[in-house]
Amino acid sequence: MDQEIDEKRVYADRTGAETVLIAAEQGVVIASLSGDRVGEFGLEHRTAARDVAAAGNRRAIATAEDVLVGDDEPTDFGPAVTVGFDGEALLAAGPDGRVARLDDEWATLGTVTDPRAIDGGMVAADSGVHQVVDDGLRNVGLGDVRDVHGRGMPLAATGNGLYRLGNGWMDDAEGAFDAVSVAADDRAHAAGDDGLFERERVGSWHPVDVPTDARLADVAHTDAATVAVTETGTLLADAGDGWRTQELGVTGVAGVAVQA
Repeated sequence: MDQEIDEKRVYADRTGAETVLIAAEQGVVIASLSGDRVGEFGLEHRTAARDVAAAGNRRAIATAEDVLVGDDEPTDFGPAVTVGFDGEALLAAGPDGRVARLDDEWATLGTVTDPRAIDGGMVAADSGVHQVVDDGLRNVGLGDVRDVHGRGMPLAATGNGLYRLGNGWMDDAEGAFDAVSVAADDRAHAAGDDGLFERERVGSWHPVDVPTDARLADVAHTDAATVAVTETGTLLADAGDGWRTQELGVTGVAGVAVQA
């Protein structure tokens, strides 16, 4: 009993909790994370979620029926496969490749082939990385792009490597990658066929041991921790003292986002 009380006190003494959103086939899990400790978590938005995104106090969910915002509020986008924020603007892409931005209503920006992810005004697709330019899209290269970090120095996770955008796309790491994330303090992680990788410096990545053999679906960062989630519903968090894990009780995980 004393040990349980001590654990709770340690949790309470950590810095303020942050909200982590996990998209799964049962809905969206909303978890409170303080450092690397998972507090309360539960299933909300009880519809199969294909993707989830957050910016400030805003969140968006891509489902097979629509893009939902706030408390399950429909936006009349139609079926969506991915969502993301470009500053304050919400972007979404549908299974037909249509990419649109939500102003007072959805405005179509263009089409891509097989969209997979959106971040910071960039769309990852089988047809490459597409950048939002004014009221349209511009293909800026690559192919089989599975994820993109579109802010600061852009990074793209593809089926044959990680690439950074400078004077054109430059090789950053070899291998097949599904997800990439960069924190505000420049921490960077990527996940793929060979597990989780951490960036030491530009162009140099090293593997990270994680306490799971399951495939990682996505990776993200809170202010204090690196957060990863497996396709089978295990949340992992590391605030510098090793990984903690939490089974979420969901399956078919597609993505993770951190809400400030």
